[in-house]
Amino acid sequence: MGEHVNLRASDGHELDAYVARPAGEPIAGLVVLQEAFGVNSHIRSVADDFAKDGFLAVAPALFDRVERSVELAYTPEGMQKGMALIRQGDTADRLKDTAAALDYARHETGKKVGIIGYCLGGSMAWLAATRLNPDVAVGYYGSQIPTFAAEKPKAPVMLHFGLDDHHIPKDQIDAKVAATHPDVPIFWYEGAGHGVHVPVKKPAGGRELDLDTRTRNALLRSLRCLGERGFALLSQRWQALQRVMLSPGKIGDIARAALVLVQFEHKMIT
Repeated sequence: MGEHVNLRASDGHELDAYVARPAGEPIAGLVVLQEAFGVNSHIRSVADDFAKDGFLAVAPALFDRVERSVELAYTPEGMQKGMALIRQGDTADRLKDTAAALDYARHETGKKVGIIGYCLGGSMAWLAATRLNPDVAVGYYGSQIPTFAAEKPKAPVMLHFGLDDHHIPKDQIDAKVAATHPDVPIFWYEGAGHGVHVPVKKPAGGRELDLDTRTRNALLRSLRCLGERGFALLSQRWQALQRVMLSPGKIGDIARAALVLVQFEHKMIT
């Protein structure tokens, strides 16, 4: 499903990006920002999944200015190298590369473009919302978000964190982010540490369903790309939820996710 394209940032830097295209006409564009592990198989699979939902998904290689073709494993060694690459890079440069991906997605679709990021990308998604021009932004466990909490987002933002993430204490998010931006929805996941969205780190009990449902609903709602295709997508997800709700041990999480869908579908048809 995916392909690699070349992007050009405003300062002339050229970077690689993984692009996953939907089977038909895109309902919107979506920039997928990497973790500290590069555009690895997980990030590519995230882009692929969003493409299946109808988005044209673009994952720019934010490490290309320091080292090209970075693809790290979820190991202590991988984390160590990823953190070193982050320190060698520059936030302003990563924003330029993010802007190039936004421009590409907007040009390719002619429609609104959202941005979603994880870890490093979660912090960049917040900065993109405050300094660039996405139509919606979703950030997962971005540890630098409190550092830039004084900046005001220019687009709707949703944030996700794990309650057991020792890198990002909840009291810090509450004091610096939630207090400054009470209108920004922030979701916390019990039993989840850093990297809650990574398959090998997801907690048991269906919390990934909460994560993915909330995110996709926020993207669809803010990008206003529902129409007939969006309605069909949500109907399919609702039917899937009804089937899964019968699974023991998942009722609480599934019920919350189902409530989000019911509320969203109500807004869509009224």
